[in-house]
Amino acid sequence: MKEAVLDRPKGEVLTYEDYLRLEDERRYELINGRLEEMPAPTTEHQRILKRLMKAILPMEDESKWEVLPSPVDVILSENVVLQPDIVIVFQQGKNEVRGRIFGPPDLVVEVVSPSSYARDRYEKFSLYERYGVKEYWLVYPEYRAIEVWCLKDGKYVLHSVAVGSGEVESCVLKGFKVKVEEVLK
Repeated sequence: MKEAVLDRPKGEVLTYEDYLRLEDERRYELINGRLEEMPAPTTEHQRILKRLMKAILPMEDESKWEVLPSPVDVILSENVVLQPDIVIVFQQGKNEVRGRIFGPPDLVVEVVSPSSYARDRYEKFSLYERYGVKEYWLVYPEYRAIEVWCLKDGKYVLHSVAVGSGEVESCVLKGFKVKVEEVLK
């Protein structure tokens, strides 16, 4: 079945059901019906995620919210399935069905690489905004920068940013702050 999905004409729109029929071990996202292969993350990418998770986990209150690292499918629509680097969902299990998250999580984090810049900064930014993800973090290792975008009246506004040093603050995880120099060493 994998070939039937991957060999479709370029302009054909794929669905979540098509996505589920993929039989190989590679990672994919479905962006507006277009299947996008995700390369394996680098070791530095994974170290950054580990440092972020280490900062977030002590605050986790599993009775109220849960933090999950990638890979986990976030199904935003029939034609949009994303795998953010970190997902935070309030009311544990609220959107979870068969080990996947249906609907918008409360917070997502993407570690941006040069090859994922356009996808993370523009495509995913627009999708997370459109589908109501309350907070979106963009982590730029190359620039030693973190941006925190919060949804206000259906549009993302820059809530917090730090470049080189300093700290950023979450708008949905009250009191959560992280120093850039602790995450991007």
